[in-house]
Amino acid sequence: MTFLDKLNQRIAKTGSNLCVGLDVRAENAEEETKQWILDVIAQTAPFAAAFKPNSAYFEALGWRGVKMLEEILKEIPKEIPIVLDVKRGDIGETQGYYAKACFDVMNVDAVTLNAYMGRDTLEPFLKYSDKGLYLLGVTSNPGAKDLELQKTGDRQVYELVAEMTKGHPQAGLVVGLTNAAPDVLDHIPDVPLLIPGLGAQGGDLAALKGSGRKAPLLVNVSRGVLYQKDELSFAQRAEHWMRQIQAALG
Repeated sequence: MTFLDKLNQRIAKTGSNLCVGLDVRAENAEEETKQWILDVIAQTAPFAAAFKPNSAYFEALGWRGVKMLEEILKEIPKEIPIVLDVKRGDIGETQGYYAKACFDVMNVDAVTLNAYMGRDTLEPFLKYSDKGLYLLGVTSNPGAKDLELQKTGDRQVYELVAEMTKGHPQAGLVVGLTNAAPDVLDHIPDVPLLIPGLGAQGGDLAALKGSGRKAPLLVNVSRGVLYQKDELSFAQRAEHWMRQIQAALG
């Protein structure tokens, strides 16, 4: 089963396009931390189309953090796709080892990639034809205007990145909700999108209304589920965001 098959099945089963981001701000990689993360996963799983662990937060805890990530990945229900947020961007042998780490060792379903070194950045990952790739297109940070939204000839840089998805059905784009204006969405192909920026980053779901896109969308929420300052449970927060996204896409 390919990543897209798995994702489409999950969205159809749950009616959800919510991706729960595991941006875990932990001080250590002790068992208590691991159990807290597993509790987040258990509570939010009924409302999640996918989980997106951010590798940096685990790497910052040293080898124990990486070990904890590997253990947690094995505990996520098999029917829920996992997008490992690593934003790797290299070439040759180095990128090949990054691909091996993500797909052979971590055994995740998809990854985020930084393709600004060119098409050969993708090649080691494309060898895994059943796995998914999300290329950084228009990200949610203000600095997107420094490069991604710059013009080169009659096109913007993100449009050149979007072209790299052609001929690769498993390849999609990261498009930050804070920058997902109609003039951006109209200039990228109908490929799978990973959309961060909802919740703490202030992205507006109205940007997705009426887009008419057929490829599956994942709208990521991290802090809004894990660290929202309210009295709600993780499950209640996840359900809230799932309903908000459903209403926007409906």
